[in-house]
Amino acid sequence: MMKEKVRIVSITAIKGMNDILPGEVETWQFLEQSAREVFSLYGFSEIRTPIPEKTELFCRSIGETTDIVEKEMYTFSDKSENSLTLRPEGTAPVMRAFIQNRLNNLDPVSKLYYMGPMFRYERPQKGRYRQFHQLGVEVVGVEDAKIDAQVLAMLHQYFVRIGITSVSLQVNSLGCPQCRPGYRQALITYLETRLDMLCGECQRRYQTNPLRVLDCKVPGCQTATADAPSVLDHLCPSCHDHFGQVKKYLQALEIPFVVNARMVRGLDYYVRTTFELVTDQLGSQNAVAAGGRYDGLVESLGGPALPGIGFAVGLERLVLMKGDQQVAPAAPQLFIAAMGQEASEQAFVLMSQLQAAGVRTEMDYLGKSLKAQMRRANKLNAEYTLILGEEELQSGQAQLKNMSDSSQTTVMLESLVATLLEKLG
Repeated sequence: MMKEKVRIVSITAIKGMNDILPGEVETWQFLEQSAREVFSLYGFSEIRTPIPEKTELFCRSIGETTDIVEKEMYTFSDKSENSLTLRPEGTAPVMRAFIQNRLNNLDPVSKLYYMGPMFRYERPQKGRYRQFHQLGVEVVGVEDAKIDAQVLAMLHQYFVRIGITSVSLQVNSLGCPQCRPGYRQALITYLETRLDMLCGECQRRYQTNPLRVLDCKVPGCQTATADAPSVLDHLCPSCHDHFGQVKKYLQALEIPFVVNARMVRGLDYYVRTTFELVTDQLGSQNAVAAGGRYDGLVESLGGPALPGIGFAVGLERLVLMKGDQQVAPAAPQLFIAAMGQEASEQAFVLMSQLQAAGVRTEMDYLGKSLKAQMRRANKLNAEYTLILGEEELQSGQAQLKNMSDSSQTTVMLESLVATLLEKLG
């Protein structure tokens, strides 16, 4: 009796959660390392928070009527029936860590940056995935408009460093708890006269979260809100003066910007200065970085009454924008082509010595022919190749080939490390 053949089904990644492969990850490393270098120049230190947090953290900080909390969070119960959520954004976890660890006792001004994965259950689309990656910064403890301008100057400098110039800065002010309620009511009154022009989603939320209607991408909603009241016309004197100071400092730093009075943020904690870096390279998902002030957030989470400001940058979108400029993997500085078992064993020892000395070295492990090994050295873009066989082992010297000009020099095996370090500078 024949045994039934068992069909093995391959397991694939979760939809919207992608692998970052060799050949791609080098660009990610470049973007991350550039952030570390730029942010450190401005006095920022890295902070790392857990991926899951208590669900209450995001409900209290982001707002229960936001799309993120209502529809997009990955929320589950653990074995103790605690409600946990995979972080959908970075600011709330950093503020929780700031409060819990009393970082304000270390310095009255806290400058922090983070990078890592975030999670939202959205329809995957270009530049937006269910697991996505952000790098971001937070400053806690400064109300002065100078810090708003400095944060934007740092963001500008980061984009200069990574070679992306096809972005423009848009700024706005959302007012504060004193002046925003008046604007909110004026906007609701305006929207009530145009309800039949709004999409179903905006009809549902225009009273609970009216500012989000201004951000809706549905053409009918954009037409309906074309003449909506401007938040800038409802700012209190303090907010008006603060926004004027931000613009003045940006001009002093020669950072180009435009005021976009329709720009809002999707999270409830934003007040006063808000901003986006936008591009025309990514279709409707045109924001590559965004942020603003959240002066009441720390206090609302149980901490001291301290102002704050920050931004987040979407790494997937930066990778898309880098396109053909992606960073190539680091090539071996030396490839050892070994012929025969004894030569292969000696090549292994030499390779280990070179790697310990800081020389990127590779060799053949499969016993391929010399011709095949040279092809692989070419494919890997090795700077030099060392050919090692029985004759070279006996004489204690071998030919070192420069792969760019095919020139060859004789090197002593016992001084190979020193010779290569000298040639590589």
